[in-house]
Amino acid sequence: MALKLEDIAGHPALHRYVQEQSLALIRIYEESPRLASIFATQQRWLMGHVGLAMHFRRDPHDRRKELTVSRFIEFVHQHAVASRNTADAFIKEMLHYHIAEYVSGGDGRTHPLQPTAATVQTFTGWVLAHLRTLDRLDGADRLARFLEHPEMVAGLQPLVADGLLASKPVREPNQTFSLFIWLNNGGIVMDWLMSGIDPDHAGLDQIPTSVVSIGDFAKWLKLSRTHLARKLRAAENLGSIGWLGQRGHSVMWVSNTFYQEYMTVQAAKLAIVDTAFNACFPPAGS
Repeated sequence: MALKLEDIAGHPALHRYVQEQSLALIRIYEESPRLASIFATQQRWLMGHVGLAMHFRRDPHDRRKELTVSRFIEFVHQHAVASRNTADAFIKEMLHYHIAEYVSGGDGRTHPLQPTAATVQTFTGWVLAHLRTLDRLDGADRLARFLEHPEMVAGLQPLVADGLLASKPVREPNQTFSLFIWLNNGGIVMDWLMSGIDPDHAGLDQIPTSVVSIGDFAKWLKLSRTHLARKLRAAENLGSIGWLGQRGHSVMWVSNTFYQEYMTVQAAKLAIVDTAFNACFPPAGS
């Protein structure tokens, strides 16, 4: 039986395991920043999942079910993920940076697309990180079972995408999380903040992170220091972050409320991945 959001969120070791998961996602970002940028904001992240799901659900013998620019744009618009113009720009960027590519046959907006092998590999790394966390929560063997049949990513990912699109905690997170998910690389910003937290400090009202220099933080993220500082100031005005001493010259802290917002979204994602996994890999005897 798949773990429920409430079970995951209430697990006493969740903080430590999610920290390890965040570090794994950061390593993916460091290995391929351009490719990892697909998942840099909530909107792009959801569009990336939509595109992958449409690809894996394609029917090569039925052109009406292929992943094309026009079908992608219409799906994204109908599910209120992004405007048609934003979806169109996203696809053009994916093609430009060889994250997606055209396949043989067709032309223009009817030309079938597919993710590159590197894109599928990067997404598989995302799956592995989440399966590893789930296994640590209950001692199961999801990761080993998946590694025996990695081709099952084609069945798993569309179910994950369905779950994400239907999840209120994921699509409508609380205020501070919402502030960062619209920032370029905002997901990585939060992963980095949370990865530097000592899990033993998770109960504090003001939880110290490992961040001191905004400039260094922005440089690592390849973000404008001014833009990042503006978002951090907005979060500070909400009481969600602050500094133990002088701003920019001491350790940054995050509020317990912000930390719990982050953990709630992580628990929701893990529950979605586990539900998808159980559908693709039913327990023995079921």
